Amino acid sequence: MKNIYVVGAVIVKDDKILCAQRGESKSLSYKWEFPGGKIEIYETAEQALKREINEEMKCDIKVGDQVDYTVYEYDFGIVHLTTYYCTLLKGTPVLTEHQSIKWLSRKDLSTLDWAPADIPTVEKLIKM
Repeated sequence: MKNIYVVGAVIVKDDKILCAQRGESKSLSYKWEFPGGKIEIYETAEQALKREINEEMKCDIKVGDQVDYTVYEYDFGIVHLTTYYCTLLKGTPVLTEHQSIKWLSRKDLSTLDWAPADIPTVEKLIKM
């Protein structure tokens, strides 16, 4: 199995968390996730997260503390997901790769159909 190292942004604004829905053509189509993506060989996790959010949502973010680290085995590989608290520095998230975005309170996160690797972070955020 291939190991895939990815980062996800738990972007918090006005006590709400940004949730992003994967598009139809993606693996895990229509599942919800924390936006982010793969860490390239030459990048730190923080650099990858800033790049991915800039590419996917046309925003600049500040990366804060780590929220969680989870490992999930999908049929396409083993995903190692590290999530970080983030704040928006510049821009408003726009849809380029995702089908939909929502800003939800912690208690409402469980109403979405999350990608399996993101579920431990969701559960941790709800309990905080």
